[in-house]
Amino acid sequence: MSKSQVTISLDCMGGDFGVSIVVPAALDALSKYNHLSLILVGDEGAIKKELGDKAEKFSSRLNIQHATQVVGSSEAPSSALRGKKDSSMRVAINLVKEGKAQASVSAGNTGALMATARFVLKTLPGIDRPAICSTLPNATNPTGFTHVLDLGANVDSSAESLLEFAFMGDALAEAIFDLESPTVGLLNIGEEEIKGNEIVKEASRLLTDSNLNYIGFVEGDSIFLSSVDVVVCDGFIGNVMLKTTEGAAKMLTGFLKDGYKANILTKIAAIISLPILKKFKRRVDPREYNGASFLGLKGVVIKSHGGADAYSFYNAIHVAMVEVEKDVPSLISKKLESQLATRQAS
Repeated sequence: MSKSQVTISLDCMGGDFGVSIVVPAALDALSKYNHLSLILVGDEGAIKKELGDKAEKFSSRLNIQHATQVVGSSEAPSSALRGKKDSSMRVAINLVKEGKAQASVSAGNTGALMATARFVLKTLPGIDRPAICSTLPNATNPTGFTHVLDLGANVDSSAESLLEFAFMGDALAEAIFDLESPTVGLLNIGEEEIKGNEIVKEASRLLTDSNLNYIGFVEGDSIFLSSVDVVVCDGFIGNVMLKTTEGAAKMLTGFLKDGYKANILTKIAAIISLPILKKFKRRVDPREYNGASFLGLKGVVIKSHGGADAYSFYNAIHVAMVEVEKDVPSLISKKLESQLATRQAS
């Protein structure tokens, strides 16, 4: 049974490397997925130059949408909204709004991307604040991953917002891993009920009264070493946690490389251990987990890391494709409607 066609718009000018990584990633994705179509958004001349003659075989599934402006990496969200209406980022998201694409992927300025996506697409009914969600590797969870949100969209979050994040994360985990009832934990400095600030305690009470599979407070190590499927926190904590994790992974990989390069014996040991080392790299390589979801919007928007290479960006395209196929926004809406019905019944 053939899959339905999926069309995704790509911001080719965002991030540290722009077209030089987005175009190769796009061609790689098109070669792997016959039901995928892509719209490359940005400077048409630069895109065509990068494509060369490689696009001919995908001519029926590859289009270019010219955009005259680019949102800078440090540009204020308000500036991007007001002064960059023909930016590659804005045009790519407009294509989702217009129904010409079902999702958009960008490696551009996170704040500007969130502000633009929220302004153009609007939030789902019942959602006050969208959140950024990503998967992190987990050594204990049967799926091999944990969904964590928010990772930076909301520096300050109310208890109600944390409840909304939980519903969004629950819907995403259910869709991606076909989980019947994902477990949801609230990130805290301890598992005891007396731990944490008042916002976290109130959020825990709201989650306990919800129809989610809430398991209570979890600590930071549970993200990587427990069976929890979704971990909820505010954007300040989530972003610090994510950057710390990325730094630790790079440090450990560096230590391992230095150790194996020490002398001839360690180099021989490295050759013998090569299959294990490759498996280790796949599990801790941040590129494998590139593609953070902007949840709570009336459309699928995926944020790629700004410094992503072509392989990383390809993974972000794949995340967008899966979320379209699973219709994650609709699933979130259904979860919220169910919760509202439960509240009214009680």
